[in-house]
Amino acid sequence: MDSDRRKFLTATSAVLAVSTWSDATRAQAGKASVRKIATEEAFATPELVAAWLDIARSDPAASLDIPTGILSIFDNPRPGSNQDRFRRQLLDIDTERLRDMDGAGVDMQLLSVTIPGVQIFEPARASALAITTNDHLAAAIARHPTRFAGLACFAPHDPVQAVREMERAVNVLGLKGFIVNSHTHDLYLDDPRFAPVLEAAEALDRPIYLHPRAPSNGMAAPFRDYSMGGSIWGFGVEAGTHAVRMILSGVFDRYPRLRIVLGHMGEALPFWMWRLDHMAARRAKDGRMKPLSLAPSDYFRRNFAVTTSGFESPEVLDLVIKVAGIENIMWAIDYPYESSRDAAAFIDGADLTGEQRARVFYRNAERHFHLI
Repeated sequence: MDSDRRKFLTATSAVLAVSTWSDATRAQAGKASVRKIATEEAFATPELVAAWLDIARSDPAASLDIPTGILSIFDNPRPGSNQDRFRRQLLDIDTERLRDMDGAGVDMQLLSVTIPGVQIFEPARASALAITTNDHLAAAIARHPTRFAGLACFAPHDPVQAVREMERAVNVLGLKGFIVNSHTHDLYLDDPRFAPVLEAAEALDRPIYLHPRAPSNGMAAPFRDYSMGGSIWGFGVEAGTHAVRMILSGVFDRYPRLRIVLGHMGEALPFWMWRLDHMAARRAKDGRMKPLSLAPSDYFRRNFAVTTSGFESPEVLDLVIKVAGIENIMWAIDYPYESSRDAAAFIDGADLTGEQRARVFYRNAERHFHLI
């Protein structure tokens, strides 16, 4: 083979190799360059931790939250354990959290206080702790305005002060919505006592993220065995029950523009939706339930959004897309309880179009939480 032909073949092979490499690289870069907003990312404050531990140590049987979370994470966890890491990462916002975000390609976290939030306290103390917690959150966002946004907590059982704090959180602190860690003193948001809170959320045009906590005392007994009260089963059952109560009570007929966000692929409601529609219609027909203006599935599409937090199942994602609609699905990690890299890889590897992936990773979050 003459030298000119050898040079030509060598050059051609190099061009083909570069072309192939570039296509693969561009495909990966296309995924990596999609903005990533994580929408269920937890934090805590030292003041809240001290207050939680006061309750846990003085009355360990006061709530199922205590054995499923508070003590194991914050009360002298074993060094090097997951609980020790959770404690450290929940309290950190400025250093380790940002390193984790950078390593996983996360552009922004939407921060919310971890369970049980302020709702475990008596009303006056809960309201005071909500103010200091929201101030702490707003200060962290001010230090890193392109990396963090936040959801405000409040004391639902102090409705007048709750509304004041909701208005301050949005209009003064610039927070993007609200976190309610499910039941409050064994009551749910369908209770008429919480009507001012729902009215305020609708008027402010900001969603309520309805986050699980351990089952309320009224339903806790069967969950105390086998460590069933936490994320393995109790959290999802409890939050799903809360959401169904809101739907069947007619909350969304009274507040048609109210928006609720559910984590963990919808807390099992997408799986249950056909039966909810079927049984709600039957009960309305035979008089056991007040008729609703819409079917439960219609409220779910109109009034709910769903995040992927802590749930990396392609089959479940497919179901949620069909039931909730791609426009109502947002990516989340559930940091620090789940891996940022694994959560990002799950959506990157899902059978979604580029447009669908962009919606899930950031566009839906921007719209639902007014991030632009």
